[in-house]
Amino acid sequence: MAWYRRYRIDASRITTRFLVIINAALLIACWDIAILGRRGAGVPYWLTIAALTCSNGCWHAWASFKSREYSPGVVTGIAIYIPLAIFGYNYFLRSGAASTTTALLAAIVGASYPFWSALFHRRPQP
Repeated sequence: MAWYRRYRIDASRITTRFLVIINAALLIACWDIAILGRRGAGVPYWLTIAALTCSNGCWHAWASFKSREYSPGVVTGIAIYIPLAIFGYNYFLRSGAASTTTALLAAIVGASYPFWSALFHRRPQP
């Protein structure tokens, strides 16, 4: 939280409560996608969450580079999220479990995370 507040001037909405809620929501979404996957319906959702975490990992890498300071999340993003998304997209496309259209839509939705996150932080507080 301290790093984020130094990095972004408009980070007043970043609170411990917010971080706990957003990370809990991510874990719940991943759990739900795993359950759907066991039923054979999870591939588009898996691709979407992989794109979301990959884009978040890329953002942390960029923010670390730009600020010349360690950003919490950069190691996980670079070591796990980015390679996992590359592997998963390759696997699901080659196996035929996902069409190109499905993969592209999931990538667009998932990769949009940094944009709507930035909008959330810029909107006036109530």
